[in-house]
Order: sequence, then C-alpha cells, then structure tokens
Amino acid sequence: MFETFAALLFAHVLADFVLQTNWMAARKRHPGVLLLHGVLVLLTAQISLGQFTAWPLLVLALVHLMIDTVKTYGGFDSLTGFLTDQAAHLLSLLVVSLLFPTLWHSGFWASCAKIAPYLPALMTLIAGALLATRAGGFATGLLMRGHAVSDDPEDQGLPGGGATIGHLERGLIYLLVLSGNLSGIGFLVAAKSILRFGTVSGDRKATEYVIIGTLFSFGWALIVALLIQKLLIPLPPLEIAPKPT
Repeated sequence: MFETFAALLFAHVLADFVLQTNWMAARKRHPGVLLLHGVLVLLTAQISLGQFTAWPLLVLALVHLMIDTVKTYGGFDSLTGFLTDQAAHLLSLLVVSLLFPTLWHSGFWASCAKIAPYLPALMTLIAGALLATRAGGFATGLLMRGHAVSDDPEDQGLPGGGATIGHLERGLIYLLVLSGNLSGIGFLVAAKSILRFGTVSGDRKATEYVIIGTLFSFGWALIVALLIQKLLIPLPPLEIAPKPT
C-alpha cells in the first residue's frame, strides 16, 4: 500500500508541478487544455507504477479532472482554493492506494529486482523536494498576493530573484530536516534576516511583507519535510536517506 501511494504521489507531483506549464495553467478553462492535463495525469501514474492496463488509474485521472474542473470553473484561485484542491487530490491518491494496494507490486518496476526495493523511497524523496520547492512557491505566491504593497521589495531586485531565493531556502530546509540537521534551520533564518535587513530597514510594510513570506515559506518546507520523513518510515530505505527512527 505504501509503495503504491509513494508512486502515485510522485506521479501527481510531476503532473501538477512539473509537466503542467504556466501556459497550461493560464488556459485551463479551455476543455482541450484541461483534457491534456488529464492525459498527463494518467500517463505519469501509469509510468510511475509500471501499469498500463490498470483501470483504477483511469478512474483516478477522471477524479483528478473533476477536482480541477471544480477549481478552475469555480474560480477558486486563492490559497485556500489551492490547498483544498491539493488536499482533494491527495485524498484520492490515498483512497486508490487503500482500495488497490497491490498496484505497485503487480507493476513492471516491482519485477526489477535490483531497483524495485529502492524506487518507492526515491520517488518519495523527489516528490517531497518538488512539493517543498515548486508547490511551496505557488502557495507562497498566492498568500503574498493578498499582502501586496506598492513598494513591493521583490520588485526592486533581480527579475525572479525572490522566487529563486524562496526555492533555494525551501530546498535547503527540506535537506536539513531529512539529514537530521534541524539546528541548521536556525542559522538559515538568521542568515536571511541579516541579508534582508538592509532591504527593508525602516519600512514597516516591506518588513512585514518579508516576514510573512519568509515564515510561511519556511513553515511550508518544514511541514513537507516532516511528512515525507514519516512516509519514508514504512518504505525500504535508501543508503543516502537512512530510515528515520
């Protein structure tokens, strides 16, 4: 069951946060684009599990399309809408994993003796990294959209610099948690505070903007890392990621 969920989670993250481009996201109201996304959801699930004829994956893709249709045409484009959408997707993955726990074991990858024991954990680690960085970037952007200020500090630096910093800090937190170096997060917070001090010093709005974005970004990465750490426990460990105790 855990292997099946790990593979489905990996597939979902690829379909939603890697293969779904900005062009697709902006045109998702078009039925053809929405259908294309559904096809990608199905293909990533099939490839991740090594299953190309399992009907539960088709049902999963249809459910994914239904959830996205409600979100897209319902205009739920806020942070709450994003979190609800992702929670619904994760619930559907969990239900399929519970009802059809042998999807992984009956798939192609499970028959590859040399890599089969390690693939679910590797998929989980990659999915977690993408959730921490890419999904965290979308979530943080949606939150900060409601706190925009006229002198937005992100507009005064390098184009895309703030987003890149966010990806890097969340990625570092993810690595620190999984490597057991939680104390390093404190140094990361201190370093960013020092580096940002000159940018927002004396400007209360800009200071609060940066604090809100930073705390949410750090908190997102921390929560994702801790959840991934828990998910790794029942899976065969990788040498590069010792099994948590």
